Amino acid sequence: MVIRTRRLRSGFTTGACAAAAAKAALLCLDGQRCGAGPVEIPFPDGWRRVLLVESCSVSLHDGIPVARAVVKKDAGDDPDVTNGARITATVSATPVPLPLPGKEINRAAKLSLTRDGNRNSFNMVLRGGEGVGTVTKPGLAVAVGEAAINPVPRAMILEAASEALRLVGRVPADATITITISVANGCELAKKTLNYRLGIVGGISILGTTGIVTPLSADAWKATISVGMDVAKATGCTEIVLSAGRTSEKAHMRRFSFPEEAYIMMGDRLEFSVLEAAARGFWRIHIVAQWAKMLKIAMGTPQTHVRFGALDVRKAAAFLQELSIPLPRKDSYNTAREMFETLSASHSDTAPFFAKVCDAACGYTVSVATGIPFSVHLAGYDGTILQTVQSK
Repeated sequence: MVIRTRRLRSGFTTGACAAAAAKAALLCLDGQRCGAGPVEIPFPDGWRRVLLVESCSVSLHDGIPVARAVVKKDAGDDPDVTNGARITATVSATPVPLPLPGKEINRAAKLSLTRDGNRNSFNMVLRGGEGVGTVTKPGLAVAVGEAAINPVPRAMILEAASEALRLVGRVPADATITITISVANGCELAKKTLNYRLGIVGGISILGTTGIVTPLSADAWKATISVGMDVAKATGCTEIVLSAGRTSEKAHMRRFSFPEEAYIMMGDRLEFSVLEAAARGFWRIHIVAQWAKMLKIAMGTPQTHVRFGALDVRKAAAFLQELSIPLPRKDSYNTAREMFETLSASHSDTAPFFAKVCDAACGYTVSVATGIPFSVHLAGYDGTILQTVQSK
């Protein structure tokens, strides 16, 4: 049997969708295009790409024409919670400057461009509408009180709008162009993200550093870790907790009750996360993981995802024996959890054994970032903290 594989399909970020919607809405406002269809926009890498506009129309609001364009996000083969979300740009143009109400504004911009051989200026106001979150904590790329539209998406939106303004004739020079980005069901989608921990409330973030969603992107995961640490630092956290998963994180929360901002979901990116935390000067770094991941860390594994090497149970058993942990002998163990359960069933007091594994894990983390105190916490499958070891 021949198994055919295909390359995972890339998609577009929420920022790219917002930029495409903004350009389409401005062209629609000028009467050049309405309805569904393709729209081409520039990307940060210098290339141009085409996105599909789902709908685009103009209506009057208080006598002022307002255009509205919708782009449905296609994240490709990436398991993105915002895949399929409808990103809307609502655009209006007024001949006089508008007041800029605080947290609705992502900053105003003055655009100067050539149109019909003449140099024209426009006042651009970018707002976050319904479903777009507001930043409430420091440490992010967007200031507190502003709409959660990150710098690269903001630049993409303004550049796409500039292209449209070079083509339109009905929008007078010196007009104020107001672009409001909104996301259908954005508040509900945000509940599936860690936005609340970063201090983004009321909706999702408009994100993207390239405009392209790369399936299962390691860079995207690393960026999330780094941003979380920036927020922790900015909110005054001196210690940080790197968790291998949500269950182990909850176990630490129940036991120690650190500030929410201190908790960073490192997942399988142990070495990267430790080095990032060390670079930010946290006073102490805490590592919390369940047995299988803790064994991998103790055995000196910088990246603990199974695709970088499943735990070799024979080597793990030999490693435990090297630590003088009396794991009952048998022909083979199927999983690390089976080792854990066998060890627990065979000994009434497993604390000394767990301490040895945590101590080995602690030794490895110290070797990754020297000179920083570490605490390593083993989380049980029952949601409790079974053992804690601190670096010497």
